[in-house]
Order: sequence, then structure tokens, then C-alpha cells
Amino acid sequence: MALSDLMAVERNEDGIAAVLGILKQRFGERFQTGQSIREQHGHTTTYIPNQMPDGVVFPETTAEVQDVVRACAEHRVPMIAFGVGSSLEGHVNAPGGGISLDTSRMNRILAVNAEDLDCTVEPGVTREDLNKYLRDTGLFFPIDPGANASLGGMAATRASGTNAVRYGTMRESVLSLTAVMANGETVTTAKRAKKSSAGYDLTRLLVGSEGTLGIITSLTLRLQGIPQAISGGVCPFPTLDAACQAVIATIQMGIPVARIELVNGLQMRAMKNYSKLDYPEGPCLFLEFHGSDASVAEQAESFGMIAEEQGGGPFLWTSVAEERAKLWDARHNAYWASLTLRPGAKGLSTDVCVPISRLAECVAETEADIAEMGLIAPIVGHAGDGNFHTLVLMDPNDPAEIAKVEAFVARLNMRAIGMDGTCTGEHGIGQGKAGFLRHELGHGVDVMRTIKQALDPLNILNPGKIVRVA
Repeated sequence: MALSDLMAVERNEDGIAAVLGILKQRFGERFQTGQSIREQHGHTTTYIPNQMPDGVVFPETTAEVQDVVRACAEHRVPMIAFGVGSSLEGHVNAPGGGISLDTSRMNRILAVNAEDLDCTVEPGVTREDLNKYLRDTGLFFPIDPGANASLGGMAATRASGTNAVRYGTMRESVLSLTAVMANGETVTTAKRAKKSSAGYDLTRLLVGSEGTLGIITSLTLRLQGIPQAISGGVCPFPTLDAACQAVIATIQMGIPVARIELVNGLQMRAMKNYSKLDYPEGPCLFLEFHGSDASVAEQAESFGMIAEEQGGGPFLWTSVAEERAKLWDARHNAYWASLTLRPGAKGLSTDVCVPISRLAECVAETEADIAEMGLIAPIVGHAGDGNFHTLVLMDPNDPAEIAKVEAFVARLNMRAIGMDGTCTGEHGIGQGKAGFLRHELGHGVDVMRTIKQALDPLNILNPGKIVRVA
């Protein structure tokens, strides 16, 4: 998608001026208009230019969120919900200006129902803070996108991550939520029951809507028991195709792997240097198994035999927590490690997801594109569910290079869609992927637009994202 394709949103100067005055009076020091804080809240980890809001408000309760929404609705001013700013497709940019609604002070854990394996939290709670709180209960929240994202933001973008192959995504993990809609009214989408046939599934409608349909103010989340035993390790392979074939065989054999992460040779070189790993510089799989002492050993041995059949190995695994932590820290720091491959460059992180049977083919064709176009672009992925990421290193000030990178991303997205996959497995649409949504869903985009217009007729909730309204 070219920068020129970004959805334009007209500024409402009179409305913005009025809302700035209202919020300053209502929130005092919890409403800021300084340039640096506005730039931070237009922050995007893509090459898409920063589009600042006109003000940043820090509500602490659902009632205060309602106050902000009602003021903005009265004056037709855009609002953009903000978690920690770790999204990757321009989700928090403000193309028409307006108000950034920072949920970081809504960070209370409201209830933990250990017997029912669920909890209720405010949107500003981060996944790491929740798991620290849960540590003594024997429970944990398994969704791990890598960044210490806010749970409200993770729900809004339908995040997943390294554990998705076993525990699913935010789609499966959110039992219910409360949101403030565009008219200032609140809606609670469900009760705490583990299943329901009561009407439309409003929870799933709002999960993944990227703040375009409502602003989440609380979430009830499904929890999991902390495994008795965890083992993990790294397995090298002679080729990326062999690693992908091992992933496919592991999933098809029903081995209940908790994490199975694909790293190509270039990414492994960067991770070795950055995180001081002592592993071969070639394609590797990072794995983790959860269960009893006996079951994790059995799973590791079964995978080792699969790897050997593909020419891989040896599979070096461990149940020592400190050694496993070092491996996953390296995996989570892959983004920063990749930037060392081209100092001074900016990384454009993009993701696609395909049926597991097409993973090897899609990755191979993507590597061929990278070589053909002369790009530096390491690959890493949540291979167990067919999802992989490519971080393209580029000079954001070079128009010719930007055009080449955009062409590469477009080819990658269209390849995944052509394989009956998706242009985004977990990053979301935002601004960066909006141009590919109709290719993927056809007239489904028109249905989305109808829903958006029904729930947000003034187009004030994160406008310029997902679907074009005007």
C-alpha cells in the first residue's frame, strides 16, 4: 500500500478547538497538548508518517471515558484509543487530528475468579503485569505478542503471538468486554459463562475492531493453569524448507506443542550477535512444550525424530527455566536484533498467515522475492499456525527504496491471499493493510462499512482505519 493511498480524514478545526477547551476544564493536568506527548501518541512503528492528535487525555474510569466521547460526539471530533503504542500498522495515528484517549491509568485488576479460570481487568493493564499478579494463583494469561502490550490494545487488534498454536488468540481469550460506544453509552457484550447462544456475538465484533466501533473499558479474560513442567529448545535445519516441513509434520501428528517459532538464517545471525546465542547461523525452530514431566519429555523426543527425518538436529532442549528464558528473550528481541543488520535503517514489520500446508511454499517464494529485489529482510514466524513476519530494513527518506519495499509487501500480501490466507495474521489492518482488505474479503468490506456507519454514524472512532467511510 502506497502512502498516497492512506484514507484522508477532514479536520474539523472549530470542533477540535471547542473540545480542547472542554477537556482542559474537565481533566486539568490529565489533559495534555504539548508537542512531544502528542508525537508520542501518534507514534507508529511503521514507516507511515506520524500523524499527531491535537490533545491527549488520561481518563481513569468508564464514566470519564463517556465524558470524553460525549464531548467529541457533540462537536464531531475524532477519538483514538491508545494503549502503549506497540501496534504496527498505524493504528494510533490521527489523520484528522482529534483526541488520543490514553488508557494507561485504567490499570486495575478488578476481579480474579480462580475457580472459573477467568479474570476481569481494565484496558490499561499489561499482559506482564497481569501475569505477575496471577503468579500465586497457579494461573496465567497465555497470549504473548512479544511486546508488553496493554490488554485493551491486544483485544482491539485481536493479537496473538508465540503461544497461539496451543492457546489460541485474543479472539478465544476474551469472554466478555465493556465498551463505550460512539454515542457515549456503555455496552457489556456477555456474561462470564464459557459459552452462550444469546444473540449476536458482540464480543467477537468488538475484538479486532481496532477502536473503530467502541472504546474498551474492561475485559473478562480466560486464564490457564500454569503447567507442571515446561521444556524448550532450539533445533537447526539445513534449509528453511526442511524447517517448514518439520512444522507441518509436528502439527499434523497432533503433538501439543505450545510454541514453535521459525527463524531463517539471516534472522538467526542477527539474534546470535545481539543476544549472544551459541547456535548455528542457519534456519532454526524454537520450541516449547507444556505438560507433566513425562509428557514434555515425550513431546520433545517425538519432535526430535521428526526433525531428524528432515535432516535437522540435534534438537537441544532443556527444562531449566533460566536457559529457556534466555532463548525466548532472544526471540522477543528479534526486532531489535534485526535493526543491527543495517544500522540507521528503519524496520517495516509485516505479517501474513496461510494454511499450514502452504507455509513452506509461501516462505520459499518470499525469500526468493527478497533476493530478487536486493532487500535485507529477515523472517521469523509463529509457524505452528502458518503465521510469519518479515522485517524489511529500509531508508525511509529514499522514495525509490520506499516504492520497492511497498511493491515487496504488496506481493507478499497478495501471495498469502492467493493461497487462501490472510494479509495479516495478527498485526491488524490499521492504515498499512487497508488497501488489501477488499482483495481478501470482497463484499465483506461493504458489510463492515455498514456496521461502522450504524454504530459510529459520525465517523469519530479512530477514523481512517480498516474501511473507508466517506
